Amino acid sequence: MVGGGQLARMTHEAGIPLGIRFKLLSDTPTDSAAQVVGDVVIGDYRDLDTLRDFARGCDVITFDHEHVPLEHLRALEADGIPVRPGPDALQHAQDKGVMRERLTALGAPCPRHRIVRDVADVVAFAEEGGGFPVILKTVRGGYDGKGVWFVRSAEDAADPFRAGVPVLAEEKVEFVRELAANVVRSPHGQAVAYPVVESRQVDGVCDTVIAPAPDLSAELAGSAQELALRIAHELGVVGHLAVELFETPDGRILVNELAMRPHNSGHWTQDGAVTSQFANHVRAVLDLPLGDPRPRAKWTVMANVLGGDYPDMYSAYLHCMARDPQLKIHMYGKDVKPGRKVGHVNTYGDDLDDVLERASHAAGYLRGTITE
Repeated sequence: MVGGGQLARMTHEAGIPLGIRFKLLSDTPTDSAAQVVGDVVIGDYRDLDTLRDFARGCDVITFDHEHVPLEHLRALEADGIPVRPGPDALQHAQDKGVMRERLTALGAPCPRHRIVRDVADVVAFAEEGGGFPVILKTVRGGYDGKGVWFVRSAEDAADPFRAGVPVLAEEKVEFVRELAANVVRSPHGQAVAYPVVESRQVDGVCDTVIAPAPDLSAELAGSAQELALRIAHELGVVGHLAVELFETPDGRILVNELAMRPHNSGHWTQDGAVTSQFANHVRAVLDLPLGDPRPRAKWTVMANVLGGDYPDMYSAYLHCMARDPQLKIHMYGKDVKPGRKVGHVNTYGDDLDDVLERASHAAGYLRGTITE
């Protein structure tokens, strides 16, 4: 696995019961996954020679991020190393412009969009839609709200162009909530779909995920799952695909983003589904039969634990575990920094309000924003 973050850490954990020998290419020995994986290579994934040396002896290469240069992945494939997902699929997660163009060609519902070259292009795009505001995104590298601008005027539109990379303009979508459809697809075409979830954001960062999305009609949920499965098939995705969606006031869904790896909106599956997203990603990239994605409980809630001014989270375990013996805590071994994702908690049960309260309390107590 290329990348040593928490996604690699949890994917490694899912492979242990299957006896999978896991090799990791990590930036530093202190990365989340590097702390727990036995076979770790420290190196730069952007260097082709490093990547090739790492890949020797591997049966398959997969990722915990989407940043490996596509030409490097094609070189690995030419060397006979299976890469999953492959570069032809992964380019749609790396480049938002390519993603929008391909999804539009497939007839997938997307916000109005266009690649813009300068402020004048932004103004023209805004006027075609009735004026500002619009959303600007760098086509590469953005995540958790980074590389995204809410632009209210021509004066606001200059910042994104200072980085010297292409910029995608999108209409500002009026939506009632954000959803995510998570699917997994294997090389021989088997695919499974998890329940559609609601994803609640705070300052552009995922805060809470509710599975399944409350009060979502069966028709719209089915449409979202079918859309995600069709995208996975048409793009040739192997492994986990998260399709982030907007639900509009008139009852439609629009594709916001794609992620071709285990995803924050699927962390609830560790404790809330028969087979987690991580276990199914391992199965998919090894071309094993996929596991049951159905939920174990009526409701499961995942709440991210963000770093604050309270670094000693271990001492908080006493309160959280005693208060809620069913609570599942997943920490990533990261140094605590304000706003940094350092873990998450999962709760489950039959009463949604109770499950939400338990998750919120535990995440807040671990962060230090709740002290009793």
